[in-house]
Amino acid sequence: MAVFENAYKGYEGGLTPQWSRFLVLPRYSLRDVFKSKLFTALFCLCFIYPLVAAILVYLHHNANAIQLLQINVRELLPINASFFLYFVQFQGWCAFLLTVIVAPPLVSRDLANNALPLYLYRPFSRAEYVLGKMSVIVVLLSLITWVPGVLLFFLQAYLEGAGWLWRNLWMVGAIFTGSIIWIVLLALLALAISALVKWRVVASGALLGLFFVPSALGGIINGLFQTRIGHLISPGALITNIWSGLFGRFAREADRYTTNSIPGRGFVEVVLLEPPLWACWLMVALVCAFCLWLLARKVRAYEVVK
Repeated sequence: MAVFENAYKGYEGGLTPQWSRFLVLPRYSLRDVFKSKLFTALFCLCFIYPLVAAILVYLHHNANAIQLLQINVRELLPINASFFLYFVQFQGWCAFLLTVIVAPPLVSRDLANNALPLYLYRPFSRAEYVLGKMSVIVVLLSLITWVPGVLLFFLQAYLEGAGWLWRNLWMVGAIFTGSIIWIVLLALLALAISALVKWRVVASGALLGLFFVPSALGGIINGLFQTRIGHLISPGALITNIWSGLFGRFAREADRYTTNSIPGRGFVEVVLLEPPLWACWLMVALVCAFCLWLLARKVRAYEVVK
């Protein structure tokens, strides 16, 4: 068709910086996520324990409140590394539940509707697509894990004094590192499953099974062979050991008992050891690398069907 009017011009407005183009994905994804009343309610419930922990910290430093509530100071939890370790563990499993709800449709919805070509034909790389989808999970889980954990630490430091702050400043790194490792692991596993399975319910079930089935299998291995090496295939046990190591609470000796199961040797003391920390870190790194490989295979602008 002939065009007689040459009134069409190219876009002359401002361009979005290339480094921040991936942020368009979390912006719209987060808006869709909070449209769900169920998710919004669960997200708010995740802040109950940080609020309770903050109240405990406040009670430790308020004699009037302790007298008014008739609480024995010795009955209160001590504010130390174990206190923040338990905080990271509790909030970490809350983050897992949120991931099961939020993550499955992030990539599977685009694959099911053949929407990846619409993303990738623009000046938008596959790495930016994955980073944009991953940032949705990272932002949400950060808000309930290391962000309140660091705020809680500085509340304790403010009430306790500068001396306590400098002696325990390493715990800020433990809170942040432990939470980020768990968030990245959850995000990569969830996105990899979402890319493999195009149905949300199946993807949610697969994510749950990926944590509970290896844990059960690891428990069977531990029981049959009287060892703790089965924890290397359990994501929950791996991250628990890593958290304990970051907070200085990791103990290789998992259990000690006496048995007479060895003929001719009488009663023998058996010591069960947890896998070393370096092995736990290595397994987490291998799982993350495998998830990245799966995403590189599945996130493509086209699919070849044989």
